[in-house]
Amino acid sequence: MSAREEVVVGVGAGTETTDMVLNIGPQHPSTHGVLRLRLRLDGERVTECEPIVGYMHRGAEKLYEVRDYRQIMLLANRHDWLSAFCSELGVALAAERLAGIEAPERAVWLRTALAEMNRVLNHLMFLGSYPLEIGAITPMFYAFTERERLQAVFEEASGGRIHYMYNCVGGLKADVPEGWEDRARTALDEVEHGMARLDKLVRHNEIFAARTKGVGILDAATAAAYGASGPVARGSGLDFDLRRDEPYLAYGELDVPVVLREEGDCYARFMVLLDQVQVSIDLARACLDKAATLDGPVNVKLPKIFKPPAGETYVWTENPLGANGYYLVSTGDKTPYRLKLRSASYSNVQALTTLMTGCLIPDMIAILGSMFFVVGDIDK
Repeated sequence: MSAREEVVVGVGAGTETTDMVLNIGPQHPSTHGVLRLRLRLDGERVTECEPIVGYMHRGAEKLYEVRDYRQIMLLANRHDWLSAFCSELGVALAAERLAGIEAPERAVWLRTALAEMNRVLNHLMFLGSYPLEIGAITPMFYAFTERERLQAVFEEASGGRIHYMYNCVGGLKADVPEGWEDRARTALDEVEHGMARLDKLVRHNEIFAARTKGVGILDAATAAAYGASGPVARGSGLDFDLRRDEPYLAYGELDVPVVLREEGDCYARFMVLLDQVQVSIDLARACLDKAATLDGPVNVKLPKIFKPPAGETYVWTENPLGANGYYLVSTGDKTPYRLKLRSASYSNVQALTTLMTGCLIPDMIAILGSMFFVVGDIDK
């Protein structure tokens, strides 16, 4: 071979190739549950991706229709088990709006504080698991150390660690223990301190940046077209946050900074998640300070069997993973005629069809993990 001759390398290496169809999943260690990706490959490059969902489907919406509102709370906090408090909150708000019920002021502020603390819990899971999926072990230990501090606070208030069952129609099931607000603030201070070392470990890590920067770019227009929301959408510069744009609970009285990035790649989505933790800590502190100054009940006394009047309503909240909505139709019975769930993960994961096309196999898991989804939230 002369010095001027060139060797063709890469896909096909100058030879005829045949596309390969490859299934990733449904039981793959780096998916967040039972998800299947049907890939078409040209060498190591993905030419087509079809997310196949439904392996965890249990008919949650139909289960809602044969249970009363107390029982629905128990089911609603399970589709996104990392955002249990926020998910059950949506059901309570929908029923309260339909029945014209206003929760007591103390309940409103405590709910807001707990919703933001649940957001931190959710984000810490992904801040630890995402680096793990692309080869970094230490962030998982750091993130779970901080998660445990907040888990203890949630358990003290609600009695649960994952599925809280703390919301009820009209407020909270019971008031928090005496001195809980101070212990919650201490936990938030400790988490804030612990986040500094996690931030230092990953934000400017050259290996992490090499695996995530410029990979899996989702532009704002495409994110909007797929109905993406939450950190995934805001990482693409889509300026949308229900806490600020359509305030509920006490968010209308708070200044809610929206964390945005314009790059739209895996790194941007992760950084939105990382920076959002500090915002949520600040909001939770403000809510705890306000709640500590309020006396009175945390719920409205209702009949043992709650029957909202006939009608329909739609309530959506800014869950940790994005917009979570409930369309509630009542005929005046103790069970809803229809309770339709709009989950964040279901919309967000659709964008994988676009993001995976043209990427290389080594980048596939980096892109998949950066969508920050819970498969139960997809399948419902």
